[in-house]
Amino acid sequence: MSATQEPRPVRIGGGTAFFDDSWDGHPALLRAAVDYLVYDFLAELTMASLASNAARNPDGFSPNFLRDVRPFLREILGSGTRIITNWGGLNPHGAADALRALARELGCACKVAVVDGDDLRPRLHALRAGDVREMFSGEPLPADRPISSANAYFGAFPIAAGLAAGADVVITGRVVDSALALGALIHEFDWRPDDLDRLAAGTLVGHLLECSTQVTGGTFTDWEAVADPADIGNPIAECFADGAFVLTKPADTGGLVSIGTVAEQMLYEVSDPQAYVVPDVTCDFSAVTLEPQGPDRVLVRGATGRPAPSAWKVCATYTDGWRAQVYQPIIGMRAAAKAERQAQALFERTDRILRERNISPLKAAHVEVIGAETSYGPRSRARDAREVVAMMSVDHDQAEGVQVFLKEQVCAISAMAPGTALGLAGNLGRGVTPLMKVFNFLLPRAVAAPRLLVDGREVALGPADAESCDPASCVRPQEPARPTDVEPGLTVPLVALAWGRSGDKGDLFNVAAIAREPRFYPYIAAALSAEAVGDWFRHLVAEPAQPRIDRYLVPGVGALNFVVHDALGGGGSVCPRIDPIAKSMAQILLEHPIPVSRAIYAELPATLRT
Repeated sequence: MSATQEPRPVRIGGGTAFFDDSWDGHPALLRAAVDYLVYDFLAELTMASLASNAARNPDGFSPNFLRDVRPFLREILGSGTRIITNWGGLNPHGAADALRALARELGCACKVAVVDGDDLRPRLHALRAGDVREMFSGEPLPADRPISSANAYFGAFPIAAGLAAGADVVITGRVVDSALALGALIHEFDWRPDDLDRLAAGTLVGHLLECSTQVTGGTFTDWEAVADPADIGNPIAECFADGAFVLTKPADTGGLVSIGTVAEQMLYEVSDPQAYVVPDVTCDFSAVTLEPQGPDRVLVRGATGRPAPSAWKVCATYTDGWRAQVYQPIIGMRAAAKAERQAQALFERTDRILRERNISPLKAAHVEVIGAETSYGPRSRARDAREVVAMMSVDHDQAEGVQVFLKEQVCAISAMAPGTALGLAGNLGRGVTPLMKVFNFLLPRAVAAPRLLVDGREVALGPADAESCDPASCVRPQEPARPTDVEPGLTVPLVALAWGRSGDKGDLFNVAAIAREPRFYPYIAAALSAEAVGDWFRHLVAEPAQPRIDRYLVPGVGALNFVVHDALGGGGSVCPRIDPIAKSMAQILLEHPIPVSRAIYAELPATLRT
């Protein structure tokens, strides 16, 4: 049965994308009368932050949720809307107790389910003895570093069981982000573990909602086409039992829901679109289709599923020294050259002082010149900028090592380049902060299992074992036929033909190019080989290497998806660059020249030809 024939959809609203996201759109979201609200609070960086800030925030969960939900909680619970959130962080039971206390204060009845079992810190000795290896680099779990957090990514079936037990709110520790919405759909439609295509479709619902307004026009390539971003509406998925769903937003809100916004978010932070692996299913998004259903409504269908993986993904974090970061404004002629010379001088001065104190030198020092288009490498067009900011990061095994740098960098306003203004300490003004590294590995399902408690009473769950799925078992799409009408020397920037979106995963990032029209897809595919994209991002890896590139075709939406390996300076939690989470990489790729036919070139606006 198609989505348009279903009598009533299950409506899920995407409340937040991260721990301190805006709640400004909640009044409109509540007026839309959704059945569920999902709040995504966790990311690898968030878990690292919760672990490193234990002295400042011993609760192990962000207090922001209590602050932000307070004005809405009575209305949410009174309307029958149910909440699903991974806000629990390192302490989901503490978070549940805090929410119950708030509900009592507001005079609300609130039945809370908690999914735990993801915290593996009590098993660290056994994990080290088992010789676990980082899933990308193959390195062993460090034996000489205290582990701050170690959490398995669980799936959606325990969430569904909590809803079946009558919970008004389900709070989890670490689950995959998409499980929040998938759990509601499993419960509503009684999907079973072998309903693989439906589980894949529900995972796509969760994936599109998990970044909240990023699918309703936020960070969209065509940002000027997004109406009233000050009042951008949160996303709503209207879901049907066959797996089809309509992505929309509340009426009378800003933002935009279109094929472009949905396609961009579908490929955000995705590596292999035919092997998007979550605990409940291995998803294939390559044949997903998007159809407009009126203003700000897009019908999504076509996701397919294969068996789930046989292992949990585990994310561990540990402290690997200390970091200080400083922003120094520098104004005047040759400002970029001044910034680079000044940074190197400050690094050298710091190392000399450390040697004099019998302390080892800085283990890492990095400068990015904001305003000189450092992110573009050799394609920078701003080397002559007269106003820049030197973003300097230094790392050391001892806090004293980076404190020396913080002390000495102040001298630049009187001892170094002319035009230097007073700098600002980074790290949210905290100066010296722990350097948290992320260590991802795979763990057999038999070693860890989720547990469900509803108002303190344990509820039995089914087995967590699953059949393994080999990503290579899928049939890969064929390359589109190469265009035969390309005019030699006639090119347009990729942005004239495509939308783009990029995001990080560890020390790699993905960047997708999505054809604005199906007829543009062959031209994009012909121009963007793995070698061409590798050369475009060559400046992100140490010379003379070229980054390893994986290239995937996504014909359902006319897209190419690239994974650029070892290109984020160690990964988001330790990357010293201006963009540690790779949000800008699509913007950089969208300037890549694409050879086209004379007919396509002639019909494009002049502003898109260069």
